[in-house]
Amino acid sequence: MNGPEIHLEVAPELRLFVAHGRRLGRTSVITDGSSTLGHVVESLGVPLTEAGQLLVDGLPVPVSHIPAAGELVEVRPVQRPQQVPGAPLRFLLDVHLGTLARRLRLLGVDAAYENEDIGDPALAALSAKERRVLLSRDRGLLHRREIWAGAYIYSDRPEVQLRDVLERFAPQLAPWTRCTACNGRLAAADKDSVGPHLEHGTQRSYDVFAQCTECERVYWRGAHHARLEAIVTEAVRDFGTALAGPEPSDS
Repeated sequence: MNGPEIHLEVAPELRLFVAHGRRLGRTSVITDGSSTLGHVVESLGVPLTEAGQLLVDGLPVPVSHIPAAGELVEVRPVQRPQQVPGAPLRFLLDVHLGTLARRLRLLGVDAAYENEDIGDPALAALSAKERRVLLSRDRGLLHRREIWAGAYIYSDRPEVQLRDVLERFAPQLAPWTRCTACNGRLAAADKDSVGPHLEHGTQRSYDVFAQCTECERVYWRGAHHARLEAIVTEAVRDFGTALAGPEPSDS
């Protein structure tokens, strides 16, 4: 038996999640009369991680609201910068976002990354256990209830992905302070102490080094430094920064 009919309007930024017939503006939705508004929104394809304020007849309501016949529901996008409960702000990226993870780490942002597919349940559980914002392009993953917090990555281009995350969450930046390989902290390193990790040509050509305190990977200003410096400079210019580290690049 059909339940109450409501009218729904999804913000333009969120229309990629809904069926084509609902992307032009206001449409009608038949509810079952008992499901929450949050459930209704998710059933239409919009992950609640992407839904900001929910309005009913112009007034904000919680996701637990039970829609009534004739109500006009507006689904707005998340307000930016998004406030995430708890501190410090930390991220968890799925297997498809390796480049984004490395760029966040380059900027000193705590970004855990699984380079193997450990499965959606394990990722969601890790997000909850470590209270990390789960970043993914998998819409189904972001529907999982157990995740701590999450965000859909809208672009498949790493440079756009990075700007989107920095704009949305405004994490504190501390360039050159994290290992891009393992997310560990970097510390300035003496040339003699890291000598066993270096090839002879590197030992001869460079004098300034940093080393990961976790995996012991060694960094120096090598051939790729200019490209990485450009990424850092743009991010700092547009999104601000904290204290910088010893400026490693190659390893």
